[in-house]
Amino acid sequence: MAEHILMDSAAIGRTLTRLSHEIVEKEKGTDKICLIGIKRRGEIVARRIQALIEKFYGKQVPCAGIDIGLYRDDLVSVFFVPDAQANELGFSVDGKNVVLCDDVLHTGRSVRAAIEAIFDLGRPAKISLLVLCDRGGKEMPISPDFVGKNVPTSAKEFIDVRLREIEGEDSLGITGKTEE
Repeated sequence: MAEHILMDSAAIGRTLTRLSHEIVEKEKGTDKICLIGIKRRGEIVARRIQALIEKFYGKQVPCAGIDIGLYRDDLVSVFFVPDAQANELGFSVDGKNVVLCDDVLHTGRSVRAAIEAIFDLGRPAKISLLVLCDRGGKEMPISPDFVGKNVPTSAKEFIDVRLREIEGEDSLGITGKTEE
């Protein structure tokens, strides 16, 4: 179960810089953009993108994290409701071009849950998906609009994202038994 580092801190920084420029280019400016990150790591990715857009374009776009605990179909049951918080973004999503951010896209269930949570808060003009890593294995018809790195993985492999705000360092690695 050795870890193979695919992106170090510098590579993650370059990738987020590229993604911030891609967002502004695709959205033709910053006026209608808002960023929403799936808690926890997706929110960190969103806040870093927000800082980069402000740095390069001089505009602070609205940014918040969203809790998907109550929307996960594979976690919520009649007997178990996870600890979840009411979502209060601090801004309206109505008519906005929401860029939904997450660290890793795998099955698509977290993204589906986040979209449902966003629509409970308002009616955006559109929702785009940004992920630091797309590892494949989707169970739903969900594809990212902005991708940091595509890393096809087997069912026995996992993507390990470490962010300085949580683990004290930035890295993206792959762990698990590789196919031989």
